[in-house]
Amino acid sequence: MCGIIGIVGQRPVANLLVDALKRLEYRGYDSAGIATLVEGRIDRRRAEGKLVNLEARVETQPIGGIVGIGHTRWATHGAPTETNAHPHATDRVAVVHNGIIENFQELRGELEAKGHTFDTETDTEVIAHLLTRSLIDGSDPVAAVRSMLGRVQGAFALAIIFTGEHDLMIGARQGSPLALGYGDGEMYLGSDALALAPLTRRLSYLEEGDWVVIRGNKAQVYDVANQPVTREIKESAISGAMIGKGNYRHFMLKEIYEQPSVVGDTLRALFNPSTRSVQMPELPIDLAKVSRFTINACGTAYYAGLVGKYWLEQIARVPTDVDIASEFRYREAPLPENGVAMCISQSGETIDTLESLRYAKRQGQTIISVVNVLESAIARESHATLSTLAGPEIGVASTKAFTTQLTVMAALAIATGVARGAISPDRAARLTHSLLEVPARIAEVLNHDGRIQEIAQWVSEARDVLYLGRGSSYPIALEGALKLKEISYIHAEGYAAGEMKHGPIALIDDTVPVVFIAPSDALFDKTASNLEQVVARGGKPILFADKKGIARVGAHAVHAIEMPEIDPFVAPILYAIPVQLLSYHAAVAKGTDVDQPRNLAKSVTVE
Repeated sequence: MCGIIGIVGQRPVANLLVDALKRLEYRGYDSAGIATLVEGRIDRRRAEGKLVNLEARVETQPIGGIVGIGHTRWATHGAPTETNAHPHATDRVAVVHNGIIENFQELRGELEAKGHTFDTETDTEVIAHLLTRSLIDGSDPVAAVRSMLGRVQGAFALAIIFTGEHDLMIGARQGSPLALGYGDGEMYLGSDALALAPLTRRLSYLEEGDWVVIRGNKAQVYDVANQPVTREIKESAISGAMIGKGNYRHFMLKEIYEQPSVVGDTLRALFNPSTRSVQMPELPIDLAKVSRFTINACGTAYYAGLVGKYWLEQIARVPTDVDIASEFRYREAPLPENGVAMCISQSGETIDTLESLRYAKRQGQTIISVVNVLESAIARESHATLSTLAGPEIGVASTKAFTTQLTVMAALAIATGVARGAISPDRAARLTHSLLEVPARIAEVLNHDGRIQEIAQWVSEARDVLYLGRGSSYPIALEGALKLKEISYIHAEGYAAGEMKHGPIALIDDTVPVVFIAPSDALFDKTASNLEQVVARGGKPILFADKKGIARVGAHAVHAIEMPEIDPFVAPILYAIPVQLLSYHAAVAKGTDVDQPRNLAKSVTVE
């Protein structure tokens, strides 16, 4: 979602702000801007569209100042225009905001009645005017912010500067992430560690309801009750060098090709080489006594949870529910004693997933989360975390985060199965061995990239595409369809293959590619029958299967990609790779913005 950067520095900050905003591009945006204090007055540069437009504006209209704020906006209230771009400002104050102010209409009406004139359609502008009203009425900046925080409702992360206050910046968070950075004589605010990586690795993460007053090179944090508090300063592991594309055309392709490495890293963190077995970190609950897993996630992470459900029920024999977090929050599900709630999130900041965590915690659940950012809000509020060691994922369409999430879920299923006595030591050893083979098998699949690119050229010309799978391949069909929709804008749907006869078969004709996810497992013959039904109706199958599967039905497919022979247990991890490559190359063929597709954001921090 929107990205925030703030600097109280000792050098000109305009270019530093723009560079930091570049590191926040992965969050998704449709306009950007910066504001600085120049001789005590607020000056702004804003632009619609990509950051190159803002860079050009700053180059042709330079802006000075050693204190400033910047923002990449993902439109919620108001069209993505320069007028609606942040920072929003009056003659007294400038503010950048990530989130939604729910009561902005009421506040705007009140302020208009007092003579305030609004220039934008946004909810954020009411913050600037509320602060200005307090300043006009005689409050100092700190008192004005304290008053404003008591009036606004909703989710927000804020960075604010004030006319005439040459070394002051105030930040606040409620429901949206905000990090405080400590530099060499400088202070920073940022949406995440990645934004601040080249500036500092010494960070504090503001907690829910916190706000911070930065003066020069010092900061005082206040909690939701306006009491001074101390927040731990931590050393971030993220560096600015971690976000380059290398020799790859897009971040997404780079991240697809990083999967053998990052899946291997994640496995090594969960594997005991001396016993050749899966080893979970210390958990706050005995896995043998878990009564139910309740998994909450959004988007691609939700599909990882669906695969986890198959594994936890089939291998560990533990009842498992999986919910889209934005639905789980509101259905007020009763949760059992000795239950574990699992939240899966790449960013660890997804607001619906975070609120699901809080609901489950209130219901007495043990919270074990699967996250890629250990400094995130979800990680901090969980009783335990299982880390996906994917490194920064910049492309909006998740790839390596997804396969590392699957890797963690597979390891958890084995560990839980062993703890409960649901699987024998021999079976646990076989499953673990197959899991350890996955990085090498992923590398083999990547060798098919050229062939998949040829298929993608054909797929890119389609209007509709179906993805079909059975069992644990069904969530991979859902994920494949999502990937194609996200970055190529081709309509695609994923279905459980057995459901094809209950409606989707009506869509099939000779213009519709149908992608089959078909490892040689106990359900392969049923999937093969579905493929033959598609052929009988003129459909055009694309088959991802191993040598045995291709020998069985490959002749009926328009295209077939031979996958390595592996244990069906780990097939979902491996079969995620070709659907990622298919969507990537289709998007490239269509000329879309692969890393930053329209209307999407990497980290969704508003409802």
